[in-house]
Amino acid sequence: MTKITCFKAYDIRGKLGDELNEDVAYRIGYAFAKQRDAKKVVVGGDIRETSQPLKLALAQGLIEAGTEVIDIGMVGTEEIYFASFYLDVDGGIEVTASHNPLDYNGMKLVGKNAKPISGDSGLHDIQQLAETLTSPYPEGNSASVLTHSGYQQQSILAPYIDHLLTYVDLPKLKPIRLVVNAGNGAAGHVIDAIERQFVELKVPVSFIKVHHEPDGQFPNGIPNPLLPENRAATADAVILHHADMGIAWDGDFDRCFLFDENGRFIEGYYIVGLLAEAFLRKQPGEKIIHDPRLTWNTVDQVTEAGGVPVQSKTGHAFIKERMRLENAIYGGEMSAHHYFRDFAYCDSGMIPWLLVTELLSASGKTLSQLVDERMQQYPCSGEINYRVTDVPATLARILEFYQQQSPQPVLDKTDGVSLEFDQWRFNLRASNTEPLLRLNVESRSNPALVNQKVAEIEQLIEAQ
Repeated sequence: MTKITCFKAYDIRGKLGDELNEDVAYRIGYAFAKQRDAKKVVVGGDIRETSQPLKLALAQGLIEAGTEVIDIGMVGTEEIYFASFYLDVDGGIEVTASHNPLDYNGMKLVGKNAKPISGDSGLHDIQQLAETLTSPYPEGNSASVLTHSGYQQQSILAPYIDHLLTYVDLPKLKPIRLVVNAGNGAAGHVIDAIERQFVELKVPVSFIKVHHEPDGQFPNGIPNPLLPENRAATADAVILHHADMGIAWDGDFDRCFLFDENGRFIEGYYIVGLLAEAFLRKQPGEKIIHDPRLTWNTVDQVTEAGGVPVQSKTGHAFIKERMRLENAIYGGEMSAHHYFRDFAYCDSGMIPWLLVTELLSASGKTLSQLVDERMQQYPCSGEINYRVTDVPATLARILEFYQQQSPQPVLDKTDGVSLEFDQWRFNLRASNTEPLLRLNVESRSNPALVNQKVAEIEQLIEAQ
């Protein structure tokens, strides 16, 4: 039996070589087809130089298990989501390592109608099947799959772009300049296609492109705008070109990050409230899903706009499951994952900036004007990570410390520990993949209190 170590809680990620190679990809394809009893599967890959050979080995495994394969080419993860429901196939697999280092790659798997496949819904079964597969992979022969009758290439770019543009009222968009930073990842070809549509339809939205060309070597660094050191190129371009907004994506563009007209990075938390309000203006009374890390602003904005806020455990599999259960129109996480009912409850890095562009047009306000008041009302720390030796013991110690206070805070254990006081709250949760604690603190109109409580909790963490 071959031990495969690249299976994680929600997806597949591993170091190239021993953890993830063409043999492992072949095994995953074969096991996916058998475990899902799949007749037709769509595959794609990001811009990394290893994604193409891994994708072809994956396709060979699928085919040898009796599955037809549709290869949609170099795409972002959400294009696999779209193809999975648009083409009505039995599942989809994107070969991507997103924002991991260059010596990594991975896969994101979905079933029929783009339903996520995670540890709770078949991922471990696929792993076990892949490990027990005895048929050897014909190494170095991945290109042979290109001529197999069970393999076909197909572009879904045109219908995908058409779908994206249904979320906004194009004739109402006003002249807007956008800085777009694909980070040399997979997003560039989608922006180019949207730009062509805008020109053809005379939509007055123009793009200033930064690090636009796809390059698997990532000459400007791995695209991960969540890291402060990766934001300067977008921020500087916004200021230089007097743009209305900046947008940056990670490598497979399932997350987008927004910058206001002053080049200031806007925390994903405040974008959740903004998008919720945008949907509720058009369809009041709908349910909005949010995660437990930072909540006050979202709950406040959703309630004010006539919607119903619903809290879910953090993580795309949990959010998507809850959205389906509640038939929620939109779900958002502070980590810049945004989910949409009409996108098969999946996350998209393209729909959010289109909606915010429409908001700028409709409101006549700048992005800073749209978010400043909310940021002042509910200042937050952003997510802070701490490496600890004993995660459960540290969590228990902090919980005990605060529960001894009077009045006793409101406790919520949806995800980690959330404690709510009158003027501030925090969430502390363990990472799913590393020995880390992730802290988020927010307050009511008191940034000094946020800083004070972060320092207080840090002391408790360091007392391990």
